This record gives sequence, structure tokens and C-alpha cells, in this order.
Amino acid sequence: MSGHSKWATTKHKKAAIDAKRGKLFARLIKNIEVAARTGGSDPDGNPTLYDAIQKARKNSVPLDNIERARKRGGGEEAGGADWQTIMYEGYGPNGVAVLVECLTDNRNRAASEVRTAMTRNGGSMADPGSVSYMFTRKGVVIVPKGDLAEDDVLMAVLDAGAEEVNDLGESYEVVSEAGDMVAVRTALQDAGYDYESAEANFLPSVTVQLEAEGARKIFKLIDALEDCDDVQNVFANFDVSDDVMAEVDA
Repeated sequence: MSGHSKWATTKHKKAAIDAKRGKLFARLIKNIEVAARTGGSDPDGNPTLYDAIQKARKNSVPLDNIERARKRGGGEEAGGADWQTIMYEGYGPNGVAVLVECLTDNRNRAASEVRTAMTRNGGSMADPGSVSYMFTRKGVVIVPKGDLAEDDVLMAVLDAGAEEVNDLGESYEVVSEAGDMVAVRTALQDAGYDYESAEANFLPSVTVQLEAEGARKIFKLIDALEDCDDVQNVFANFDVSDDVMAEVDA
């Protein structure tokens, strides 16, 4: 989920230890399979696969599972599914724009699950193109803060094409054009800095500011969408202040 970055970061950490762990593993495994199928099964020659494997490892996916997914995607082992990427568009409560990225082997099932989750949680489906124009695909690299200063990260990635570095509290978010993401990630590694994840996300060009009640509604909708087996990512153009987040968490 990408909307308010601090909320996304918090959810990402909680997801590794709560009941959604199995769904998270399944999503990460799918990403590895697709990356290996589309770009080859050698991580050294396929940056997308490299990042998919790194993210899976950092989320404690067993190495055997990772290796089997890589081989299935690369055709070295039988059993790979014909995954298709589908993007659905819609609106959540308070007019929040929502993009739902699915990776599925059954388009009808995916469409039905997404529509049901939307309509049962105050959302509605929208025509293709009516929401996506409010989002831009960007490269996003998350860097653990540790002892790093924001200027340290900025100096490391500036010449690699980074557009901005945002402080998320316990980590930094480095945003770039999607095509510059690998160069940014490599620049961080060359500087000796670890990173949590590197992936292309859809970031909103305009945001809807929410109060606590609106935030609770959109979080409920996003939880329902993320519970769908075919949903890989949910992107939304809401924003909430730190004060509102504290009220929601309470």
C-alpha cells in the first residue's frame, strides 16, 4: 500500500509478524517468478529479479522457497503459473483515488474479488484511465535510518538520478524516475548503505487530506483489498497528518 508513507512503512513492518505473513510471502514469491520469467533467472543480469529476491530475503521468506520460485520463473523447474498483471481503478471513501495492482492467473476471479472488496467497504470501481492519470510511476528505495543523516543519503544518490529523499521516521525514502531506480540502489550499495526495498511504485500527484474517521475508512478498504489473493499492491492518493495517525493508532 502506498498513500501516507509513514503508515505504509508501519504496515510493512507489522505485516512481517502478523496473520498476513503467509499472504506477504505469496506476493513476494509471485514477484520472483514473474521477474525470472520476463528477464531471465540470473539475478546478476536481471535487476528486477535481484530486487525481488532481496525483498523476499529481508522479509524472511525461506531461501528454498525463493530458489524454487526463481527456477519456476526461469523454466528450470516445472510448475510456474501464467501470471498476468492487471490494474484496476476506483474511488474510496472521501473521494480517495485508488489503484489496485493484481498479479493473477484468473482474470475473472481477480476482477470479482476486487469489486467485492471495493463495494463492501465504501468504494466504487472506476473506468480505466479515470484515476491512473493522478499517479506517476516512480522508483522508490527505502533505506533504514540507523546512524545515517539525510544529507549522507542525498550525497550518495544525487548523481544517480534521485529526485528527493524523504524522512519517514525510522527510514528514508529515496524517490527517482522508475528507470533510475537500479542506479540509485547501486549508488547506495557502493556507498556502503543497506536498503530495505527497491521497487517501482505509483505515487500520487495530488493528495486528499483525511481526518481520523476518513483515515479509518480508507485503511479498512485497503486492508480488504490486500486480503485478496490476487492483489499485489494498492496505491492511494490520501494523506494524513502525524496527529491524525496518532489518533487512529490510539
